[in-house]
Amino acid sequence: MSKKAIILLSGGLDSITVLALAQQQGFSCYTLSFDYGQKHAAELIAAAKISKKYQVVAHKIISLGINAISGSALTDADIQVPTNNETTGIPVTYVPARNTIFLSFALGWAEVLGAQDIFIGVNAVDYSGYPDCRPEFIQAFQTMANLATKTAVEGKKIQLHTPLIQLTKAEIIQQGLALAVDYSATVSCYLADDNGHACGLCDACRLRSLGFQQAYQADPTLYQ
Repeated sequence: MSKKAIILLSGGLDSITVLALAQQQGFSCYTLSFDYGQKHAAELIAAAKISKKYQVVAHKIISLGINAISGSALTDADIQVPTNNETTGIPVTYVPARNTIFLSFALGWAEVLGAQDIFIGVNAVDYSGYPDCRPEFIQAFQTMANLATKTAVEGKKIQLHTPLIQLTKAEIIQQGLALAVDYSATVSCYLADDNGHACGLCDACRLRSLGFQQAYQADPTLYQ
């Protein structure tokens, strides 16, 4: 009987690659997505379609009120998503504590299911500079997870998997294509329309496009 794993699935390029990798490793996958008031809600539609295509055991979309505290261009109508590629420091698209919250829900679901593995597609090479994508954050959360859960206290530690954390976007794409991932089914754009078509101008689009160029692959992204 295969081991159970929780896969944090945004519907984007990185998370579909992680799902494909987890299935290749023989895990029975449970996908978890979040409606946190993001402007690019089309990613949730993509996540649901991806979960169906990969025949995961179960897919959940959890509604969160992160937009109630705002503070991010992804959730606040009064803060524009930058499209000029002039961001310095941590960009306004950073969502306060997002991965901490997401991983906490994944941790809870893992305990309920008896799963000991959680996969997340964070990346610390070709990324936007978010502090909760760094190895130091993952290590700290791993320590916390094994202190804060009944499962770990009873001797069954939950392991966080970050298979993409040290890869370039091009390397991620190459790895996904080797697993027959269909990247046209994903939504990465921060300004995607209701049909999932990308703007081609935001930071997420720029990193994605550059990744396909550096991987010497045609970009299958659907643009507006």
